[in-house]
Amino acid sequence: MSRMTVNDRPVQFDLDPEMPLVHALRDAMNLTGTKACGGDCVGACMVLVDGAALRSCRITLAEAEGRFITTIEGLSRDRSHPVQQAMVAEQAIQCGYCTPGIVIAAAALIQRNSSPSEAEIVEAIPNMCRCGVYPRLVRAVQRAGRVQQRRENISAAPPPGISTEDAARAVPALRPGRGMETSD
Repeated sequence: MSRMTVNDRPVQFDLDPEMPLVHALRDAMNLTGTKACGGDCVGACMVLVDGAALRSCRITLAEAEGRFITTIEGLSRDRSHPVQQAMVAEQAIQCGYCTPGIVIAAAALIQRNSSPSEAEIVEAIPNMCRCGVYPRLVRAVQRAGRVQQRRENISAAPPPGISTEDAARAVPALRPGRGMETSD
């Protein structure tokens, strides 16, 4: 039985201790924000393990035993984390597949260094983005650092047309008239 804390909740898995953490998070806990890399290990599976950004496809349940795990769902339910705010404000999100892993890696970086250089950002965020948001990503991480330092304020989330309550749900329900408005 593997025991750990996931998103501030103690959990135990009665699964093969050699199973990669990503599969336990996605399949047993339904925390699907952490993406499975499919063997490419592009960083979409990144989670915080005791505050460090690590690839959950490379960590077994046995290695995660007794540790504190934070997934994208546990970072901020209302999208108020500085990295989430800055990613939206800088339009550093394209298709979104790699975004959770990038946000996790960036959150770990600004936690230990809230004024990172471009080189430090590139080194700390090894995630691959096939959409090529890198210039905007660097700006977003630097902006998130300023927000973390309280030198700047952003109010970019939730997206227009989505209430804070709906944004905090794991899978927001689409309802007629909500989030589908058009402007003339």
